[in-house]
Amino acid sequence: MENQAQYSDKELVKQLPGFTSHLITVNNIQLHYVAGGTGQPLICLPGWPQTWYSFHKVMPELAKKYRVIVVDIRGMGSSDKPFNGYDKKTMAKDIFELIQKLGIKKAHVLGHDIGGMLASSLAFNYPKAVDKLILMDGAHPSEAIREMRLLPMPGTFGDKINDKMPFLWWMAFNQVKELPEQLLEGRFRYLLDWLFAYVMLDDAKMSDFDREVAAYHYNRPENIRASNAWYQAFEQDIKDMNTYGTLQMPVLGMASESSYGFMKQGLPYIAKNVEVIKVEGSGHYFNEENPQAVIDAVLHFLN
Repeated sequence: MENQAQYSDKELVKQLPGFTSHLITVNNIQLHYVAGGTGQPLICLPGWPQTWYSFHKVMPELAKKYRVIVVDIRGMGSSDKPFNGYDKKTMAKDIFELIQKLGIKKAHVLGHDIGGMLASSLAFNYPKAVDKLILMDGAHPSEAIREMRLLPMPGTFGDKINDKMPFLWWMAFNQVKELPEQLLEGRFRYLLDWLFAYVMLDDAKMSDFDREVAAYHYNRPENIRASNAWYQAFEQDIKDMNTYGTLQMPVLGMASESSYGFMKQGLPYIAKNVEVIKVEGSGHYFNEENPQAVIDAVLHFLN
């Protein structure tokens, strides 16, 4: 039997000298995070279907200038997976309490995908805790989600995502309760391989080991249930979004080829001081496809 221990946090963190793995209790749940480096804190929030390890290619360089803290958000990786609290406002409280418990007054916050939705909520609800905000291919759920097509337009659903009319069918699939766990338990690698091929320009940049790390967690029914709950909370997220004002802190939107148009159009509605850049030569998973571009853009923006 393949050695599953190699995908555990204890073993993975050994690849990153200077980084350590931690558990912390906040907002009545336990979160896992990995931290390293010195300087002003930079909190990184990963997305679906990944864990803290999705940042492993960029963490060492960023840690040369910042205290990098990558969090397994509620429902992810080695963090708790309660049966509720997956609206982004509640999850933002998780991260705010983590910031407080770590004795941090103000942090830079970076979120990818679902992590970008959570980072947005943190900035809306606890603006004094966020210095600068970086959103990587993800921002707060809004009414625009309702406009997603149930069926793709003719000729637009192929092997690669269409940048004009992306067909994000999993947004609906992940709304279904209980069935995804039954279908995907022990088989999540099939979904991972299809997804990476579809949304990455070059999915060879996502190594077999990286895929196995993700599958190690998402093969478990409780992890599938919890991560799908991020999507099932969109209705509440949209209601909350309708009560928020405009973000005042500097915001950097980092977009893939397929999301650039949407982010360029959408982010100015939620932030006063915003810049949107396209990560060249990369699909949705920047950290794997073009880690140097991520490092350069983040350091330039934060400096």
